[in-house]
Amino acid sequence: MELRTNGERIELVAPDDGVIDPRVLDVPDELVTALNEWAQVVAAMQRADAPEDASAAVLVSRRGMQLADRLSSVLETTVRYHDPLTGEVLFVDAVPTAPAPQRQAKQPEPTPWLTGLTVSALMALVTVSAVLTLAVTLSDTSAFLALGANVVVTAGLAPSIWLARRVLIWRWVALGVASGLALGWIAMIFVLL
Repeated sequence: MELRTNGERIELVAPDDGVIDPRVLDVPDELVTALNEWAQVVAAMQRADAPEDASAAVLVSRRGMQLADRLSSVLETTVRYHDPLTGEVLFVDAVPTAPAPQRQAKQPEPTPWLTGLTVSALMALVTVSAVLTLAVTLSDTSAFLALGANVVVTAGLAPSIWLARRVLIWRWVALGVASGLALGWIAMIFVLL
């Protein structure tokens, strides 16, 4: 496959000298557009007889080489790059794409039952003592006030418990607080009697 320009268009020439439309070869549209824009720049430089400007010619030639490299990667074949400004013909080999590395599935971490249940027990103890302290203090004033305070505390902690139930470390805290609230409700029955 040879890449060259013809006026303001690019040509892909097969080994049998037949011109092939890049879209037939499934060349991405953005690459075809970039190739045609490059060909328009080459045509403008040739019309202006601007090869004296060496830096511009080098940049245009380098861009053509980059596009030929991308084309060879897309077509997975060697592309002959005919530099329209220097007349040089270069062979651009397709760079084989490396296969994507295989990712191994993460092994789940073992559940730390001893540590987790210890944290849960401590949090349950703190929660029960806080709820009961509040209930006992308020039950001296009014049983309904103690009941209302317990409802407010439970409703306030419920969203946090619900969100923390799936987080690795915080699920143990959530379990302890939920257990403490449940034990607090049971103990409150005895406080109010």
